[in-house]
Amino acid sequence: MFKNLIVYRIGPEWVPDLAVAEQALAKEPFVPCAPSQPLSLGWVPPRGVEHAPFVESIGGQWLVKLKLEQKMLPASVVKRRTDEIATQIEQTTGRKPGKKQSKELKEQATHELLPMAFTKQAHVLAWIDPERRLLMVDAGSTKRAEAVVTPLIKAWEHFALRPLQTRLSPAVAMAAWLTQGEAPAGFSIDRECELKSQDEMKSVVRYARHALDIDEVREHIAQGKAPTRLAMTWAGRVGFTLTEQGVIRKLAFEDVVFEGRQGSADRPEEAFDTDAAIATGELCQLIPDLVEALDGELQPGELPSDLVGSAPAPTPPVAAPAPVSAAHVPAAATDELPPWA
Repeated sequence: MFKNLIVYRIGPEWVPDLAVAEQALAKEPFVPCAPSQPLSLGWVPPRGVEHAPFVESIGGQWLVKLKLEQKMLPASVVKRRTDEIATQIEQTTGRKPGKKQSKELKEQATHELLPMAFTKQAHVLAWIDPERRLLMVDAGSTKRAEAVVTPLIKAWEHFALRPLQTRLSPAVAMAAWLTQGEAPAGFSIDRECELKSQDEMKSVVRYARHALDIDEVREHIAQGKAPTRLAMTWAGRVGFTLTEQGVIRKLAFEDVVFEGRQGSADRPEEAFDTDAAIATGELCQLIPDLVEALDGELQPGELPSDLVGSAPAPTPPVAAPAPVSAAHVPAAATDELPPWA
């Protein structure tokens, strides 16, 4: 159900109310792109069933899903059409379009081509734990997570967020675990990691399906290479890769986690609830254990453990980013979805 997680702390002012949350998201449902619209996003039922709730509550855990659709209009196609229009103008008037007019021609070409463009769709799943006041977004990067964070902040009153930070930075902690050859309590180190130098060379060493408790790894760290990602397993139940930014990637639940699921596998109406309950139940234990392994949660204004003696870095709440809309998409949409799609 979840492949990656970026975790946010929800501010104290927000009051969880399922009915109010549902009504707010129902006002912004997903609508496909209009012929001349380059980008559209909106909420869809997480269950994937028409007319199902936009906010699913399972065992007290809330699930929401954002759907995004973008017109795929290659820049090369826009340029070719822009050049064709410019040539026609030059042949008619005997004058080559200037810089300002060329920009207008590019917009004209984009407007002409958008109705004929193919579309690409993506979904972003988010999970809210109202009791622990946490938001988890299934995203591998902050930009992708903002696709959900932005509209949620707009939709839900007093829904303020800040990234969940730890007293010990993941990079420092991973370096210590690899150097000492010992994982924190409840975790084990697997056979994949990446080390990167901090100098101008930015040298990278990657290990895949390789033992990491070796002198070579320790020597790389001693020479100044910092871990940027490390594969781990929690309690023999959930595998994942921790990044230097604290992002949890490549989530993989071991078979033992879903042993009791077989009975609901043939009943789709129950499978979603079962999978969601199992996944959130496991992750509700993994996340606190991981935070504890990183010396606990860093509070606003508090000095990180690995920066003792330095000026404390402020950790202000995340302000609502500018809303994502067609106005924020370049006139010539690219071949790829935005990084957060």
